[in-house]
Amino acid sequence: MTRKNSTMNRSLIKWIILAVILLTINFYKLPYYFTIPGDALVLTDVIEVEDAHEYEGTFMLTTVRMGQANIVNYVWALFSDQREIIPERQIRPPGETDEEYQHRQLMMMTGSQDVAVLVAYEYVGKTAYIENKGVFVTGVIPDMGAEGKLEQGDKIIAVEGEEVLETSRLLNVLSSYELGEIVELTIERGDSVETVAIEMMYFPEDLDDTGERVGVGISYPVTDSELIRDPEITINTNKIGGPSAGLMFTLEIINQLSEEDITRGYDIAGTGSIDEDGKVGRIGGIKQKVIASHNAGADIFFAPHELGVEGSNYEQALEAAKSIRTNMEIVPVDTYEDALEYLQQLPHK
Repeated sequence: MTRKNSTMNRSLIKWIILAVILLTINFYKLPYYFTIPGDALVLTDVIEVEDAHEYEGTFMLTTVRMGQANIVNYVWALFSDQREIIPERQIRPPGETDEEYQHRQLMMMTGSQDVAVLVAYEYVGKTAYIENKGVFVTGVIPDMGAEGKLEQGDKIIAVEGEEVLETSRLLNVLSSYELGEIVELTIERGDSVETVAIEMMYFPEDLDDTGERVGVGISYPVTDSELIRDPEITINTNKIGGPSAGLMFTLEIINQLSEEDITRGYDIAGTGSIDEDGKVGRIGGIKQKVIASHNAGADIFFAPHELGVEGSNYEQALEAAKSIRTNMEIVPVDTYEDALEYLQQLPHK
């Protein structure tokens, strides 16, 4: 082999090694997710209530963009004020596929919309109620009793022959069973109705560090329900998932159904889940949502106060606002009524 050929071979090997390193850096996925600020969507473009009233200000839905981290994303997030790294186990349980995760997030968004309609319609004296039809299986935990017996999309409608059509009811019934006991679930799968017998087993350590909880092995069950309402309402969030828009949905719907403009002409963003009692719950990605709202020019940002606990979303939102030096007002809320009371005392813009 000539010296020239030897030099060319060494050069080729170096390029191959470099290519392998670059491919690894870009395509090797770490067990972490990164988040960045998303959008602040004006809710009049998302929600349309029949015979709605018009108003001058805006309510905005805030989002976070998220992806699985590679080495570049991970390092970038460590040195970025606008990015956050989250362990994969906090995002989704072991064994859950991307498709199952997206399906679960969209179902949670649908549930959030329904609850927002219920709360808002009750506030303004309109008709809205939910008919529950069963509990969807959105994922099955590996190595637990449901594996191989339940599938994503199955709908549980009874336990031991007793009708169970709502998630909290299902969890309450299952909590009475002990390790090793067999429970019979009646499910709808496609066009058929079947009964499956499942053994109660311990949850994996990464889902229950106490090592004491037992269950059949369903992850994130979601109630299949139909919302009955009058007047009609359409909510189009495309592929946005999760429950964190509940508060802002509620405020937007109330405003469209009210003769008075509760925005007072301000551009208002915020976040927080909502339950049927109108309580606002903690969400993830608060820092990125504050940044997104600031970038959209919001005057006010509502943040879950969590009754003042240390490290609340409200405290995190204040820190984020300070870090970007925004003039946006950060307002703590424990219920949607707190938000309404704050807005009612504002002068018209």
